[in-house]
Amino acid sequence: MRFRLYIPALTLAMLAVGCTSHVADKQQFSGFLGDYSQLKSEQSPSGKPTLRWISPDYHSADYTNVVFEPVVYYPAARPTERISQQTLDQIRQYTDSQLKRAVAERKPVVGKPGAHTLRVKSAITAVTAENEGVQFYEVVPIAAVVASTMAATGHRTQNSALFLEVEAVDAQTGKPMIKVVRKAFGKSLPNNSTPITLNDLRPGIDEMIRDVVAFSAP
Repeated sequence: MRFRLYIPALTLAMLAVGCTSHVADKQQFSGFLGDYSQLKSEQSPSGKPTLRWISPDYHSADYTNVVFEPVVYYPAARPTERISQQTLDQIRQYTDSQLKRAVAERKPVVGKPGAHTLRVKSAITAVTAENEGVQFYEVVPIAAVVASTMAATGHRTQNSALFLEVEAVDAQTGKPMIKVVRKAFGKSLPNNSTPITLNDLRPGIDEMIRDVVAFSAP
Protein backbone atom coordinates (compact mmCIF):
# COMPACT_ATOMS: atom_id res chain seq x y z
CA MET A 1 0.00 0.00 0.00
CA ARG A 2 1.34 3.44 -0.89
CA PHE A 3 0.18 6.69 0.63
CA ARG A 4 0.58 9.95 -1.29
CA LEU A 5 0.17 13.55 -0.32
CA TYR A 6 -0.30 15.52 -3.52
CA ILE A 7 0.71 19.16 -3.69
CA PRO A 8 -0.31 21.74 -6.28
CA ALA A 9 1.28 21.67 -9.73
CA LEU A 10 2.80 25.11 -9.24
CA THR A 11 4.58 23.97 -6.10
CA LEU A 12 5.85 20.89 -7.93
CA ALA A 13 7.22 23.07 -10.69
CA MET A 14 9.04 25.25 -8.16
CA LEU A 15 10.54 22.23 -6.43
CA ALA A 16 11.72 20.76 -9.71
CA VAL A 17 14.35 23.44 -10.13
CA GLY A 18 15.96 22.60 -6.79
CA CYS A 19 18.43 19.90 -5.85
CA THR A 20 18.14 16.81 -3.70
CA SER A 21 18.13 17.70 0.00
CA HIS A 22 20.98 16.15 1.97
CA VAL A 23 19.24 16.48 5.33
CA ALA A 24 15.70 15.75 6.47
CA ASP A 25 13.31 18.68 6.40
CA LYS A 26 10.34 19.32 8.66
CA GLN A 27 7.97 17.40 6.39
CA GLN A 28 10.12 14.31 6.91
CA PHE A 29 10.24 14.37 10.73
CA SER A 30 8.40 11.27 11.93
CA GLY A 31 7.47 12.32 15.47
CA PHE A 32 9.72 9.67 17.02
CA LEU A 33 11.84 12.31 18.76
CA GLY A 34 8.89 14.40 19.88
CA ASP A 35 10.54 17.82 19.89
CA TYR A 36 12.64 18.80 16.86
CA SER A 37 12.80 22.53 17.54
CA GLN A 38 16.37 22.54 18.85
CA LEU A 39 17.96 20.55 16.04
CA LYS A 40 20.64 22.38 14.11
CA SER A 41 22.44 21.58 10.89
CA GLU A 42 25.89 20.20 11.70
CA GLN A 43 28.59 18.15 10.01
CA SER A 44 29.25 14.54 10.88
CA PRO A 45 32.86 13.41 11.45
CA SER A 46 32.98 12.35 7.79
CA GLY A 47 31.77 15.78 6.70
CA LYS A 48 28.21 14.76 5.87
CA PRO A 49 25.39 17.15 6.80
CA THR A 50 23.21 16.03 9.70
CA LEU A 51 20.71 17.51 12.14
CA ARG A 52 21.84 17.33 15.75
CA TRP A 53 21.21 18.70 19.22
CA ILE A 54 23.33 18.14 22.34
CA SER A 55 22.04 19.24 25.73
CA PRO A 56 24.24 21.80 27.49
CA ASP A 57 23.93 19.49 30.51
CA TYR A 58 25.50 16.56 28.68
CA HIS A 59 29.06 15.63 29.58
CA SER A 60 30.37 12.37 28.18
CA ALA A 61 32.45 11.66 31.26
CA ASP A 62 29.27 11.60 33.39
CA TYR A 63 28.12 8.42 31.65
CA THR A 64 29.94 5.12 31.88
CA ASN A 65 27.36 2.73 30.39
CA VAL A 66 24.68 2.59 27.69
CA VAL A 67 21.38 0.71 27.50
CA PHE A 68 20.78 0.11 23.80
CA GLU A 69 17.19 -0.38 22.70
CA PRO A 70 16.67 -2.32 19.44
CA VAL A 71 16.19 -0.25 16.30
CA VAL A 72 12.54 -0.03 15.24
CA TYR A 73 10.57 1.28 12.28
CA TYR A 74 8.57 4.39 13.09
CA PRO A 75 5.89 4.43 11.85
CA ALA A 76 5.50 0.67 11.36
CA ALA A 77 6.94 -0.55 8.07
CA ARG A 78 4.71 -1.88 5.32
CA PRO A 79 6.09 -3.75 2.30
CA THR A 80 5.35 -2.40 -1.19
CA GLU A 81 6.10 -3.49 -4.75
CA ARG A 82 9.53 -1.85 -4.38
CA ILE A 83 10.54 -3.20 -1.00
CA SER A 84 9.59 -6.60 0.39
CA GLN A 85 8.96 -7.56 4.02
CA GLN A 86 12.12 -9.66 3.89
CA THR A 87 14.14 -6.64 2.77
CA LEU A 88 12.58 -4.43 5.45
CA ASP A 89 13.57 -7.02 8.06
CA GLN A 90 17.12 -7.23 6.67
CA ILE A 91 17.53 -3.44 6.71
CA ARG A 92 16.33 -3.16 10.31
CA GLN A 93 18.44 -6.09 11.52
CA TYR A 94 21.58 -4.82 9.81
CA THR A 95 21.13 -1.26 11.07
CA ASP A 96 20.43 -2.56 14.57
CA SER A 97 23.50 -4.81 14.75
CA GLN A 98 25.85 -2.22 13.29
CA LEU A 99 24.57 0.64 15.44
CA LYS A 100 24.78 -1.45 18.61
CA ARG A 101 28.35 -2.41 17.71
CA ALA A 102 29.25 1.24 17.13
CA VAL A 103 27.73 2.33 20.46
CA ALA A 104 29.62 -0.47 22.23
CA GLU A 105 32.89 0.87 20.83
CA ARG A 106 32.21 4.13 22.66
CA LYS A 107 30.81 2.90 25.99
CA PRO A 108 29.95 -0.52 27.49
CA VAL A 109 26.45 -1.72 26.64
CA VAL A 110 24.52 -3.00 29.66
CA GLY A 111 21.14 -4.66 30.09
CA LYS A 112 19.71 -2.56 32.92
CA PRO A 113 19.57 1.21 33.49
CA GLY A 114 21.38 2.62 36.45
CA ALA A 115 23.40 5.59 37.60
CA HIS A 116 25.65 7.19 34.98
CA THR A 117 23.84 5.34 32.19
CA LEU A 118 22.48 6.56 28.86
CA ARG A 119 19.51 4.94 27.12
CA VAL A 120 19.82 5.03 23.33
CA LYS A 121 16.63 4.76 21.27
CA SER A 122 16.58 4.82 17.48
CA ALA A 123 14.16 4.40 14.61
CA ILE A 124 14.33 4.01 10.86
CA THR A 125 11.69 6.53 9.82
CA ALA A 126 11.84 6.09 6.06
CA VAL A 127 13.53 4.33 3.19
CA THR A 128 13.51 6.61 0.17
CA ALA A 129 14.07 6.71 -3.55
CA GLU A 130 14.58 10.28 -4.74
CA ASN A 131 14.90 11.46 -8.31
CA GLU A 132 18.39 12.81 -8.89
CA GLY A 133 18.58 16.58 -9.25
CA VAL A 134 15.09 17.41 -7.96
CA GLN A 135 13.41 17.66 -4.59
CA PHE A 136 10.55 15.25 -5.18
CA TYR A 137 10.82 12.17 -3.04
CA GLU A 138 9.07 8.88 -2.63
CA VAL A 139 9.09 7.47 0.88
CA VAL A 140 8.75 3.81 1.79
CA PRO A 141 7.17 2.98 4.23
CA ILE A 142 6.43 6.32 5.94
CA ALA A 143 2.78 7.36 5.71
CA ALA A 144 2.95 10.91 4.30
CA VAL A 145 4.61 10.91 0.91
CA VAL A 146 5.33 13.90 -1.28
CA ALA A 147 5.64 12.44 -4.76
CA SER A 148 5.62 13.67 -8.32
CA THR A 149 3.45 12.06 -10.95
CA MET A 150 4.91 9.73 -13.55
CA ALA A 151 4.33 12.38 -16.20
CA ALA A 152 6.44 14.88 -14.28
CA THR A 153 9.36 12.58 -13.46
CA GLY A 154 9.56 9.90 -16.13
CA HIS A 155 12.09 7.18 -15.38
CA ARG A 156 15.10 9.19 -14.24
CA THR A 157 17.86 7.77 -12.04
CA GLN A 158 17.06 7.85 -8.33
CA ASN A 159 19.09 8.10 -5.13
CA SER A 160 18.35 5.55 -2.42
CA ALA A 161 18.48 6.78 1.17
CA LEU A 162 17.57 5.83 4.71
CA PHE A 163 16.37 8.19 7.46
CA LEU A 164 17.41 7.44 11.03
CA GLU A 165 16.35 9.29 14.18
CA VAL A 166 18.33 8.68 17.38
CA GLU A 167 17.86 9.92 20.92
CA ALA A 168 20.07 9.37 23.95
CA VAL A 169 18.44 10.10 27.30
CA ASP A 170 19.57 9.90 30.91
CA ALA A 171 18.45 6.39 31.91
CA GLN A 172 17.38 7.49 35.40
CA THR A 173 15.75 10.85 34.74
CA GLY A 174 14.62 10.37 31.13
CA LYS A 175 16.03 13.80 30.29
CA PRO A 176 17.11 14.05 26.62
CA MET A 177 20.85 14.44 26.18
CA ILE A 178 21.43 13.98 22.44
CA LYS A 179 19.12 14.00 19.40
CA VAL A 180 20.16 13.21 15.84
CA VAL A 181 18.31 13.00 12.53
CA ARG A 182 20.44 11.53 9.77
CA LYS A 183 19.72 10.99 6.09
CA ALA A 184 22.15 8.38 4.75
CA PHE A 185 22.49 7.99 0.98
CA GLY A 186 23.01 4.59 -0.61
CA LYS A 187 23.53 3.53 -4.21
CA SER A 188 21.81 5.00 -7.25
CA LEU A 189 18.83 3.16 -8.72
CA PRO A 190 18.24 3.01 -12.51
CA ASN A 191 14.61 4.16 -12.35
CA ASN A 192 11.53 4.51 -10.15
CA SER A 193 10.54 0.89 -10.61
CA THR A 194 13.76 -0.70 -9.39
CA PRO A 195 13.34 -2.63 -6.10
CA ILE A 196 15.25 -1.23 -3.10
CA THR A 197 17.54 -3.72 -1.35
CA LEU A 198 19.79 -3.81 1.69
CA ASN A 199 22.82 -3.82 -0.62
CA ASP A 200 21.62 -0.51 -2.10
CA LEU A 201 21.41 1.09 1.34
CA ARG A 202 24.42 -0.59 2.96
CA PRO A 203 27.01 2.07 1.92
CA GLY A 204 24.94 4.83 3.54
CA ILE A 205 24.31 2.80 6.68
CA ASP A 206 28.01 1.90 6.99
CA GLU A 207 29.08 5.54 6.58
CA MET A 208 26.59 6.58 9.24
CA ILE A 209 27.93 3.90 11.61
CA ARG A 210 31.52 5.07 11.10
CA ASP A 211 30.39 8.56 12.07
CA VAL A 212 28.84 7.19 15.27
CA VAL A 213 32.18 5.62 16.21
CA ALA A 214 34.07 8.81 15.40
CA PHE A 215 31.58 11.20 17.05
CA SER A 216 32.83 13.13 20.03
CA ALA A 217 31.05 15.43 22.44
CA PRO A 218 32.30 17.34 25.50
